[in-house]
Amino acid sequence: MTEPTHDPELHSRRASSFGEEAAAYAEHRPDYPRAALAWGLEGVAHPAKDGLDLAAGTGKLTQGLVELGVSVTAVEPDPGMLAELTRLLPDVTALLGKAEEIPLPDVSVDAVFIGQALHWFDLEPAFAEIARVLRPGGIVQPLWNHDDVSVPWVAEFSAIVRSGVSQAWASGERTLDTPPGFAPFEENRFHHAQRRTVDSLLATVATHSHLLVAEPAERDRILAAARAYLLSNPATGNGEFDLPLLTTVFRARRL
Repeated sequence: MTEPTHDPELHSRRASSFGEEAAAYAEHRPDYPRAALAWGLEGVAHPAKDGLDLAAGTGKLTQGLVELGVSVTAVEPDPGMLAELTRLLPDVTALLGKAEEIPLPDVSVDAVFIGQALHWFDLEPAFAEIARVLRPGGIVQPLWNHDDVSVPWVAEFSAIVRSGVSQAWASGERTLDTPPGFAPFEENRFHHAQRRTVDSLLATVATHSHLLVAEPAERDRILAAARAYLLSNPATGNGEFDLPLLTTVFRARRL
């Protein structure tokens, strides 16, 4: 699995673009369905107590795991994002680190969750590290929120804003090979929604990496076109509305 651009420099810029917008990311990005997280935990061969949120961002997924009673360690490579996570979730252990060098001991967690981030990893060393920190019978679960393009207005809007890496999972364009030391990945999908207004949805789109690194004129053009569409659309132009989402989830057990 690779990012849909083959430009390593652009890939790096996009991967590191979120920190300056950490507060906006925390405010506007959607959370993850409780059922999706519970499905991951159900795959653990023993009672799951200790979890790792890898590339945790501002803690969207971390919060969901805490609410399910998991003792979570959050690991995030961007200091700005980590600072926002710590501000929002002061009781969570939060560590600066990356997937390819996880700052945890061997066999120390029961589940590793990766929300909206696996596409930024160097997969071979990252999965080697994930295997190292997982206890036998534990699971790794990458997951992505993406627009539910089966809804016509969402498909039109998504085409305008080019929703980015996660959208590739909606059409089955991406698959995950089985990493060494793991059983094959299982896949599941969960319907989700986020209550939005025109302004808050555009604020969410503005946190997508391709817009964070875009030239200002291009960024303004895309956001203006998206605003015009939303205001003219009966489903979205009259106040609050639900943005239909799908959450695509992969789960593999450590052998």
